Amino acid sequence: MKLGAVIITMGDRPDELRALVDSVAGQDGDPVEVVVVGNGAPVAGVPDGVRTLDLPENLGIPAGRNAGVEMFGPAGGDVDAVLFLDDDGLLPNSGTAELVRRAFEEDPALGIISFRIADPDTGLTQRRHVPRLRASDPMRSSRVTTFLGGASAVRTKVLEQVGGLPDAFFYAHEETDLAWRALDAGWMIDYRSDMVLHHPATPPSRHAVYHRMVARNRVWLARRRLPAPLVPAYLGVWILLTLLRRPSAPALRAWSAGFREGWATPCGPRRPMGWRTVWRLTRLGRPPVV
Repeated sequence: MKLGAVIITMGDRPDELRALVDSVAGQDGDPVEVVVVGNGAPVAGVPDGVRTLDLPENLGIPAGRNAGVEMFGPAGGDVDAVLFLDDDGLLPNSGTAELVRRAFEEDPALGIISFRIADPDTGLTQRRHVPRLRASDPMRSSRVTTFLGGASAVRTKVLEQVGGLPDAFFYAHEETDLAWRALDAGWMIDYRSDMVLHHPATPPSRHAVYHRMVARNRVWLARRRLPAPLVPAYLGVWILLTLLRRPSAPALRAWSAGFREGWATPCGPRRPMGWRTVWRLTRLGRPPVV
């Protein structure tokens, strides 16, 4: 199985980027082809043999990753699976690529793998990095209903069949949009605790657009992918959860503005999942209302 890796960067982490690229080059088995995408910044300081793509402006995470995939041919067709890796991450184990190959080869229905993210200093995995509701034991691998975008592997047949990440999302929930489409097409998603990406334990709210994008894109996600009766239930649950977390006044204002924007702006084509997929998500432990 031929693997590629897509890394997007804004040029502000040159040391971390080089360490990540080196960790990919150090994987056992056949070499992993690497594409580094400069998202509004030129790529510099990568080894020879690494393909680069300089985008003239920051197009956001999903569009940047999609552009990287296209460097492997339409929908990444020149490779069998693509690793998506954050540029401040690191693969600490040289056997990760071989584990990915084996997982896809042994399970033809497996479309996406979500890695375990661990803090490089403590080795701990935050609950938010375990893509399921029962997240207390990050060492337990399982089937899941979404994945972590910067620590994952996606079979290119999935991208060929259901399309790539939604460009317009820019940041937040783009993985769930792709995951729901993949599940609706019959693919499965695994969280694997033995496939590890080291990544600093930084809060997602460090991004200035975090609260607005999280709210806007959640509305878009519901409008695009959920059967009509589930849209108010899904959004109602997330309004309640947001308020229970007691965000600061500025954060709540940004979240409210994003929520309104999600209703006022086009969300892209509406292709809701089938009720059979709703039942599948429910059986996997996460019905699409939370």
